[in-house]
Amino acid sequence: MKVAWVFPGQGSQKIGMAKKIIDLPNAKKRFDYASEVFGKNLFEICEQNSDTKNDADDLNNTKNTQICLFLVESVLLDSLKKNGFKPTYIAGHSLGEITALYCADVLSFEDCVSLIKVRSALMADAAKGSMAALIGFDRNQLDLLVEEIDDLVIANDNSSSQVVLSGSEEALDNISKRITVKRFLKLNVSGAFHSPFMKVPSLQFSKYLDKLKFNRPSFPILSNSNPSLCNDPNELKVRLKHQMCNGVRWRETMDFMRENSILHIVEIGPSNVLGGLGKRHLKDVKISQVSSADQIQY
Repeated sequence: MKVAWVFPGQGSQKIGMAKKIIDLPNAKKRFDYASEVFGKNLFEICEQNSDTKNDADDLNNTKNTQICLFLVESVLLDSLKKNGFKPTYIAGHSLGEITALYCADVLSFEDCVSLIKVRSALMADAAKGSMAALIGFDRNQLDLLVEEIDDLVIANDNSSSQVVLSGSEEALDNISKRITVKRFLKLNVSGAFHSPFMKVPSLQFSKYLDKLKFNRPSFPILSNSNPSLCNDPNELKVRLKHQMCNGVRWRETMDFMRENSILHIVEIGPSNVLGGLGKRHLKDVKISQVSSADQIQY
């Protein structure tokens, strides 16, 4: 049976997610290592409620969310590997693509921690534009309005019934008044991620990536900016460079899985965000989730 491992990004974090995996092999060591690199106690950040601390130590702060999610996902996937499980293909949503690169041995754990420190800081400090999630809409109307309104793009094309838009505040307010939608929700983010608004941080991130060596992947990877299988390390680097300024093409990723006879999707992370999208978008595909130490199987 063909199996795809998928790794979620921001929005899937949960208070208490570290406690569920901290007894797995290397978990404490990894949290300690990353905490030293980031200069803060990342385990405590995962366990504390937002209203009890300042923004700098909030799990929902981009600078904390990305590294904490990666730590949880990396510990879980390595435990699955040690138990004899392995995927046919792998893919990650936004930040999750970095976890996918780690999973496929393209980058080391240490390289990923350093990379995420740079990436999360660049994104958190972007401070331009905003984002909004849309649920339940007419796709033709959405595409026409996005094309018509300046400074507006589809940042996350998650499924046929759910997208996230990035753009200026004015553009988001404009489309909210003109589109027929079941739910329109402004997101509490620091910038218009996965859009041309990220051009400057994307260029800085690209320069950082130029210094890193990407190894040949042990499993084929589906990238956000180009949802086709890739085994070439140089191409994987190019695709990751494109990610920050371009949309996450998750709907096409799921379509690829269906067209290539993936029969089982395993979401590795604290929530069932990607699994939920898969259940609504795909038929006759088994969906599993691995999110805690007592769940290292599927």
